[in-house]
Amino acid sequence: MHLLLYAPATSPRLQYICHFVFKELVSVDFVITTDREEFKNYEGVKIMYANEGIANDYFTIGNGGLLFENDIRQQEIDCFQEHDYKAFFKTIGTDFPFDIFAASFYLLSRFEEYLPHEKDIYGRYAHENSIAFKENFLHLPLINIWVRHLVKILQSRFPLFSVHPRPFTYIPTYDIDMAFSYKCKGLLRNTGGFVKSPSLERIKVLLGLKKDPFDSFEWLNQFHIQNNLQPIYFFLMAAKNSTYDKNILPQRKTMGKLIRQHAEKYAIGIHPSWQTGDETALLKKEKEQLENISELSVTKSRQHYIRFNLPKGYRLLMDSGITDDYSMGYGSINGFRASVASSFNWFDLEKNEASLLRIHPFCFMEANSFYEQKFTPAQAFDELMQYYSICKKMEGQLITIWHNNFLGTDPQFAEWRDIYERFIHQLPIDI
Repeated sequence: MHLLLYAPATSPRLQYICHFVFKELVSVDFVITTDREEFKNYEGVKIMYANEGIANDYFTIGNGGLLFENDIRQQEIDCFQEHDYKAFFKTIGTDFPFDIFAASFYLLSRFEEYLPHEKDIYGRYAHENSIAFKENFLHLPLINIWVRHLVKILQSRFPLFSVHPRPFTYIPTYDIDMAFSYKCKGLLRNTGGFVKSPSLERIKVLLGLKKDPFDSFEWLNQFHIQNNLQPIYFFLMAAKNSTYDKNILPQRKTMGKLIRQHAEKYAIGIHPSWQTGDETALLKKEKEQLENISELSVTKSRQHYIRFNLPKGYRLLMDSGITDDYSMGYGSINGFRASVASSFNWFDLEKNEASLLRIHPFCFMEANSFYEQKFTPAQAFDELMQYYSICKKMEGQLITIWHNNFLGTDPQFAEWRDIYERFIHQLPIDI
């Protein structure tokens, strides 16, 4: 039997968020009706999404109006404490204390990123602008928490209401920005590097007497096998180097071999270069080169430096044949950018419609901990375990980002491999 939700009207926004909340998060079939008679006569679980007060035979959630608007305008956001979490779009005289559908839509659609805002030094949406950062819930998958609370209350009202949330999953992902520290960089780059910072290690690596300090690929492969991990590798494929694109050029034989070796065993994706943000035509070229080398169709993506803006960035991905993006997070701080620990389809606010682009948010990147938050490895481990605990409790999905250089032998990143091993050993075997 399905859940019936009455609303005075329907809309793309309402359909979208109800599908996510009910169908995707808790696997409950639902129907939206605007027919009062149908709603009145229904004998199953039913929700009145309107400002009409409390009744005995149905559950009421106040309607704040956002889901029936078609434009993008500043919203009045006043956060308040409800149980052990923050909420906004407060309602009065209903069974639930706030408009959970509108609030979830606001966060999930990244509504605030369409409004006027100051960008950070890299031209990205700055995390300091976000309501999650300002109200101190960036570390929480707030939508999952809200829905869990809603389900609990619905079950107390309707004892036969059953849900089937998806089990917790963990996806390790890796950004291959610089596959090697010294290898394959060519005479000019190595000479310049040596002059800038003389190193006996560089000479030994180039002579084949020592392993490159960024080369953690064999270790990672064994680590995945031992711990039953199914990772995704994102390769930076810039055809020429720049200030922010310092990858080993993809036309080098060793780089091609590395890509093919991983494509044979693991899922791979494109890591669109910084330069694609300035020359959008480069994205298709980089993707095509990765496909030619790997002999696979590439449909996964994560932006280098997490450099993207809405809606242009996501539309460009779709135009290039990308179906799944893993960029939803910040490149300046760890946390839940969309306040959710579950994947979702992107809603294009300007077009006011749901898209087929699937968004897979991450909440932890070791580079954020190291460079931005200035954490020690021990502090980063504690932070990572907090994200693991909340995602597991919410039966959500945890996605982490690691870089091969952090997991190699470079003294600058000492202990980070140990932290990763300790974390993985906390996870259940059957993730």
